[in-house]
Amino acid sequence: MVRSLARADTSIAQILSYHYLLSHSAFWRATDEQRRRLVRHSVDQKWFWGGASNPRDAQAVLTADASGFRLNGRKTFASNASLADRITLRAAFGDNIVLIALPGTSEGITHGNDWDAFGQRLTESGSIEFSNVRVERDDILGPFPPKPSDPLPALTSLVVPIHQLLFVNFYLGTAEGALEEAKRYIQAQAKPWQTSGVTQASEDPYILELYGSLLSDLRASAALAEAAAVEIEAAIESGASLGQEQRTSAAATVYAAKVNSSKVALDVASRIFDLMGARSTSNRYGFDRFWRNVRTHTLHDPIAYKAREVGNFALNRRITPDPLYT
Repeated sequence: MVRSLARADTSIAQILSYHYLLSHSAFWRATDEQRRRLVRHSVDQKWFWGGASNPRDAQAVLTADASGFRLNGRKTFASNASLADRITLRAAFGDNIVLIALPGTSEGITHGNDWDAFGQRLTESGSIEFSNVRVERDDILGPFPPKPSDPLPALTSLVVPIHQLLFVNFYLGTAEGALEEAKRYIQAQAKPWQTSGVTQASEDPYILELYGSLLSDLRASAALAEAAAVEIEAAIESGASLGQEQRTSAAATVYAAKVNSSKVALDVASRIFDLMGARSTSNRYGFDRFWRNVRTHTLHDPIAYKAREVGNFALNRRITPDPLYT
């Protein structure tokens, strides 16, 4: 679904993918009773989920007071949050870290509305501030008070790989949409080069060669994404019995797909102009949106670090510990 939407608009695909990710990460972290309630309300009340857990910002802080709990902190990046019925975020509570699922309309939440990137413009990814926001006990997910020795549910270890696999799919969808737009333009408007010896751009041998090369790369990248999805599905099916080796193997395949899809999507979104020619750069077509969107989001986390993890797993059978990026 995410990939299909990205063919038309990568921003909408990102919003949907984050909704999927953030809701399920909350479900997996919650107690059984919390999970039943959250799932039921999410369906019955059509909740939309957002998040505010950018790990490169200072941690939000949760403190107890006479009437419950209060949350304070600021995040510079909070996709979906300004649209969300529920906002998930990590917060420090003493020496522990807790996950919170907070009503999006809570008093004391301020949205900066300051997202001004040249791509992914509709994702509402600006800053968010929590100022003395009241938090109910049941908004704090999982056993409470937490103990550092308590292991997290096994499936929570899949949150980051699934996040990355969602990225893979909206990168691929963006590239698929770009090639499809280029195809229509070539068939309807593009002109062959004067020495090509043909009367239609769709018969130009160099257009055929480049389109075929880009499509071949894209189909190979999609096949790798499907292989990663199979491994992730198997890991999810393992449930509480999911082991570190299976999780790490699935993550490594996802990260290989992330590295590959980032490169392929950027290449396709840029080189469609070689297929279509100078007139295709007119603002009235907006073909630059594919490149702007994928260029903006592929900077979310450096693909060099994902490539390192692919190599680390291949050579050493491990992935560098980093709970919010690997």
